[in-house]
Amino acid sequence: MGRIGISCLFPASWHFSISPVGCPRILNTNLRQIIVISILAAAVSLLYFSVVIIRNKYGRLSRDKKFQRYWARVTDIEATDTNNPNVNYGIVVDCGSSGSRIFVYCWPRHNGNPHDLLDIRQMRDKNRKPVVMKIKPGISEFATSPEKVSDYISPLLNFAAEHVPRAKHKETPLYILCTAGMRILPESQQKAILEDLLTDIPVHFDFLFSDSHAEVISGKQEGVYAWIGINFVLGRFEHIEDDDEAVVEVNIPGSESSEAIVRKRTAGILDMGGVSTQIAYEVPKTVSFASSQQEEVAKNLLAEFNLGCDVHQTEHVYRVYVATFLGFGGNAARQRYEDKIFANTVQKNRLLGKQTGLTPDAPYLDPCLPLDIKDEIQQNGQTIYLRGTGDFDLCRETVQPFMNKTNETQTSLNGVYQPPIHFQNSEFYGFSEFYYCTEDVLRMGGDYNAAKFTKAAKDYCATKWSILRERFDRGLYASHADLHRLKYQCFKSAWMFEVFHRGFSFPVNYKNLKTALQVYDKEVQWTLGAILYRTRFLPLRDIQQEVFRASHAHWRGVSFVYNHYLFSGCFLVVLLAILLYLLRLRRIHRRNLRPGSASALWMEEGLPSQKAVGTL
Repeated sequence: MGRIGISCLFPASWHFSISPVGCPRILNTNLRQIIVISILAAAVSLLYFSVVIIRNKYGRLSRDKKFQRYWARVTDIEATDTNNPNVNYGIVVDCGSSGSRIFVYCWPRHNGNPHDLLDIRQMRDKNRKPVVMKIKPGISEFATSPEKVSDYISPLLNFAAEHVPRAKHKETPLYILCTAGMRILPESQQKAILEDLLTDIPVHFDFLFSDSHAEVISGKQEGVYAWIGINFVLGRFEHIEDDDEAVVEVNIPGSESSEAIVRKRTAGILDMGGVSTQIAYEVPKTVSFASSQQEEVAKNLLAEFNLGCDVHQTEHVYRVYVATFLGFGGNAARQRYEDKIFANTVQKNRLLGKQTGLTPDAPYLDPCLPLDIKDEIQQNGQTIYLRGTGDFDLCRETVQPFMNKTNETQTSLNGVYQPPIHFQNSEFYGFSEFYYCTEDVLRMGGDYNAAKFTKAAKDYCATKWSILRERFDRGLYASHADLHRLKYQCFKSAWMFEVFHRGFSFPVNYKNLKTALQVYDKEVQWTLGAILYRTRFLPLRDIQQEVFRASHAHWRGVSFVYNHYLFSGCFLVVLLAILLYLLRLRRIHRRNLRPGSASALWMEEGLPSQKAVGTL
């Protein structure tokens, strides 16, 4: 009768045969073996598929960095997990002229790549609100009583201490950076205020706070920090990953003889406030100067710095131009404009015997006010009456002399040096008045188009004030636009246009200006750039720890997840081997207790008995 034999390189007890007649007997005696083999095969399959699935999962996520960046921006509005021991914190206090604000930032442990920056985000409380607090007045108000400064700032530090986990206080850096209000104080008063902070704060708080963590920063530093913050949020310091990303060739400062490197194009910023206007952008190429005097001026306007944690790596070395122009903000410019109107009108009236502007019936005709609006200028007890004519083109011509342009090359407002901008390969963001002028009334915020803007501004200026008021009452303008905005929208539109195109020399067909109030729905403060720059060496700590662990435990280079499954699989194999061995011993023991067990065992294994072997 036919017999099927199945064998492989397993222990002898795993060899069995199946006979059609003896099938029930075989199943009874070898069922355990079949079950064990099936379990072993299933375990090996499970281990294999687990490794494959995990590898695919993590490999896909590591490759899809665009998704990671998008997901990071989405989760950036989630509450910060203060129970996570791998989250680090940093604190920046912005001591401005009108008040002081504290910002708490956080970031996960560095990924160990020395070419990557820290992933710093603003901390959010349980209600997912940014951890920010503001107090008034400004710190400069304590110039004559510096001993009160630490008490003044304590509420801010208590606020931060409540949000940062207690166990993290000693490793959380605290920076107190003072801006415009403190800059105008005498150096002796600045020093007294900072000395009080450095003496008292370490007594009451455990934050990481050294002498270099409290200072008065220059306008240039503030501009650099703002530029860093904007470009960090935009992801311009990350590596090039797609062919369609805008790039630029850069001559690294200090290594001009070397080959230019290619990296992501950074964005420039334009910020027009009420008092001043600021411009900041990267200068990728080595610049030349028309004269030694111009070179000396440029040194004070160009900042060269390394954002990377390794000073020997040049990947994150940047050369940035920063210039601040006091008196060129929207409100300050209007004040200068009115001062000029007042002085010229009084002088003409005296020389020519006229009465222009002295009565409401004979007003001074102002082309920079909406049509038919009435306004006044009061100085030294005198009043000049104005009436708007709403002539946008004439308004532009009228404000052009206030640019103080010179005939020198590579200059901007006030004749200040400005390195050339590669307009065909550049991008700028316009904040504050650049956004308010285009969006609040004209509803054109976002991508700037000079032709559309001038048309909308002309139409607005030429519209009667009564109609503009009616539109305002009907809520057709932005919710935060008020009557002051409506009254001076015509002037500020002309001023913004002239500063951008004549002052900074941007061509009228320039297409890469975006006016914005926020970036990715977040208001980006210069304090973000400050914490990023001042903590740039912190990744070295995490990198050194990773190197230490790798050198002392090389097997950890394999993923812990893989090790976990490999250990489980090995344990299961060893357990099954022990079980099979015990079963084999038990069977041999039982057969030895029965007569003729040896012969039966040989027959069961499908081999000839010893007697038969002897006769061959």
